[in-house]
Amino acid sequence: EVRVERRCYISSRVLSAKAFAEAARAHWGIENGLHWVLDVQFKEDQSRLRRGHGATNMAMVRHLALNLIRAMPGKQSIKGKRKLATWDTGYLLAALQAR
Repeated sequence: EVRVERRCYISSRVLSAKAFAEAARAHWGIENGLHWVLDVQFKEDQSRLRRGHGATNMAMVRHLALNLIRAMPGKQSIKGKRKLATWDTGYLLAALQAR
């Protein structure tokens, strides 16, 4: 199935078409990368929260958790660090106290 979507952008910068396209692609690459990680690690797309502020609040909690996990030293994957935090209370406490 072919689908056509139109996006409108507002910018105060004067850019060539090529520079503008690169900037837009870079923005969406970062945005899509973040949401991919949240979906894979936290199953964000499967969330059933729809009413009130629940979805927004849980999105903030997921972002906070992801940032804390990424800040932890070590070469483990995000999944590995999450598992370690559930098994080791000291590791979890260190993650929560990270600065």
